[in-house]
Amino acid sequence: MYKILMYICFSTGHCFVPRNDKKMKNSQLYKGSLNTIIMKLLEENGKMYGYEITQKVKAITQGELNITEGALYPALHKLEAEGILDVEIEKVDNRMRKYYKLTEAGTKETVNRLAELEDFIRTMQSLVNPKLEF
Repeated sequence: MYKILMYICFSTGHCFVPRNDKKMKNSQLYKGSLNTIIMKLLEENGKMYGYEITQKVKAITQGELNITEGALYPALHKLEAEGILDVEIEKVDNRMRKYYKLTEAGTKETVNRLAELEDFIRTMQSLVNPKLEF
């Protein structure tokens, strides 16, 4: 699931800085996928801080995707404002660190968004690689 999900996010020029700019064609096709990625990571990991999220995406995609701070933090703040994320502040090494985690509503919304994304992927795959049967 990650490889497909990350490829879709990779197609959005407004969210990520790819290693190879040739892969970005239409930045509007998959608008909003960054939020789904954040939600999926938090669903799997419980709570994470911003830099941790960027590094996890980079690791999963083997360096193909780099989420910029300019894309990540507005997305996190929007999800928080929508009631999808809660924020916990902890002191770590004499620094205050913000951890993000899904709310109960956020957990339910993650399931919905992932199901929508999977349906979208299946539809796109049927269009890109049709198996014609007559």
